[in-house]
Parts: sequence; structure tokens; C-alpha cells
Amino acid sequence: MKAELLRMLRNSKDYISGQELCESFGVSRTAVWKVIKQLQAEGYDIEAITNKGYKLISYPEILSGCELMSRMNTQWAGRKVYFRKECESTNEDAKYLGDEGMDHGSLVVAQTQTGGKGRRGRSWDSPLGTSISMSLLLRPDFAPNQASMLTLLMAISVAEVISKSCDLDVMIKWPNDILVNRKKVCGILTEMNAEMDYINYVVIGVGINVNQKELPEELAEIATSLLMEKGERVDRNDLILNIMEYFEYYYDIFVENGDVSAFVELYDGYLINRNETVRVLDPKGEYTGIAQGINDRGELIVKREDGSIARVYSGEVSVRGVYGYV
Repeated sequence: MKAELLRMLRNSKDYISGQELCESFGVSRTAVWKVIKQLQAEGYDIEAITNKGYKLISYPEILSGCELMSRMNTQWAGRKVYFRKECESTNEDAKYLGDEGMDHGSLVVAQTQTGGKGRRGRSWDSPLGTSISMSLLLRPDFAPNQASMLTLLMAISVAEVISKSCDLDVMIKWPNDILVNRKKVCGILTEMNAEMDYINYVVIGVGINVNQKELPEELAEIATSLLMEKGERVDRNDLILNIMEYFEYYYDIFVENGDVSAFVELYDGYLINRNETVRVLDPKGEYTGIAQGINDRGELIVKREDGSIARVYSGEVSVRGVYGYV
């Protein structure tokens, strides 16, 4: 009720009567007034005038489930938000919700997470109130071997949003790191719960450095934040809302096609490794070659030094630049 009431106030250009709100939610005037008081206590400037009703004058820049759900314009992605002030890992919370039967498109968002993780077991912590830590729960109706491509869909969703909303030079380091000025601002981790030929659910975790003013010394050479690059604060709500819209649009195309063929050109346009020499850290044996872009399955095409072509699957290996992180 709280999020829907806020949505009604946000979408109305005039006052909404208490009676109209009561009838919309099937509750008493006292119940409506209690929700209005809660919103006012959280910083929402809501004007209340006798015989006219309620009107939203202004709202604070706060990250909350209520704020996100009242502004979400998607059909299914992020329509239901589970907000945490603090958690160990939004991916772990989303997997728990998956086991409990939560809906396709449910989104877990945390103000801070203390035990976040990236690919290959690396940690990903998020200081309070400065970053985005979120995980999207999906229940796809396709084969498990297609799930890894979802990482690429989220990568281009994040890249497009940051590029267009922040006017920054954004690149992707295959398959799942988002870079600004060659430094990492976002990591993506996709995890799956599946049977042999059936997906129970997929969780896509996204961690974005947004408003950090500085980073630990050990990360300063390879990581950055949007604030540090743009020189001004970025609204985290706006980023999340836009990412959900882009991802939903791309996901529906992906489901129709069954692969990422529709996005190869877009992804390759962001790919920082393209036409560069890379080192492929394959457990079967490391090798170097020229990264040529991705194929319709999202695999990285690498031309080895001997002229042979390798198709690198994201779940198997890590790719590094010959002279450093990228």
C-alpha cells in the first residue's frame, strides 16, 4: 500500500482526496493518514489540506524499496522490491527468495552488503549509502546452457545506462566488468539453480560504485566510482530504475531469439578487449591471442598466435590484458 500510495501521489498533478485513497486501497482514513505520516517522517514533503486532500510537493534522494516501486515503470523486472538496510549478500538473499518461490523479476536491493562476492570467489563490499548492491531473480523457460548469456545482457544494460545518464566513457571487459576510463565501476555475478535440463531460477547480482569519494589504496589503480569520474553525485534510484527498464527490454528480445545475436554489435562496441592482445587463463593451459569480439552465444572469439580460433566460454576461464587488468 505504501508504495502504491506514493505512486498515486507522484503521478497526480493535483490534490488527491483522502476518500479517494481510502476507496483505492479499501482502508480507513486513519490508515491512510498513518502512511502519509510515515512518508513525511522519511523526508517526503506531502501537503495535507482539509477538503482538498494530499499532494506530493518534493521528495528526498533516498534509496528505498518504497521509492523504487513507486517509480518503477517496467512490466515485470523490479516490480517487487525486497529492500535491506544491510545484508551479507543480495545474491544470497535472492537465492533464498528463489527457494521460497518468489516471483520472476523480484529484485533485492541493499543499502550496504558486508559479504558480497564477485566471480571466482572474490569479495565485493559496498560502503553504506554510496553504492548499488542489487540482485534480480529470474525464472526463465529456456535451457540451462543459455543462462550465462544473461550476464552479457545485464552488462550492456548497465553500460547503456551509465553512458547515457552520466555522459561517461564506458567500456566492458568481457564478460562482466563495467569500466569508466579503464577502471572498474561495476561487477556482475550470475548464479543458477538448475536441474539437468531445467532452470529453477537464475540470480543476477550487480554491484556499482556510485558515490564513493575515494576507494581503498589497494583498489585505486584498477577501480573508481561514478562520483569520482563525473565530479558530482548520481541518483542511485535513477540508475536502478533505468537498468531494470533496459534489461527487461533486452531480456524479452533474448528470449525470442534464444541467443544474443541481436546484441553482438552493441556489445562489441563497448568491448575494451576487442582487437587487443589478451591472455586467456584457461585451466587446461594459458594462451594469448587477439580478442575479436563475441559470437551469438556470447563466447569471446580469440585468434591464437598460431592462427587457430578459440571460443572462450565465460564460465571456464578468466581473460586479462597482457599488460595489466585490461
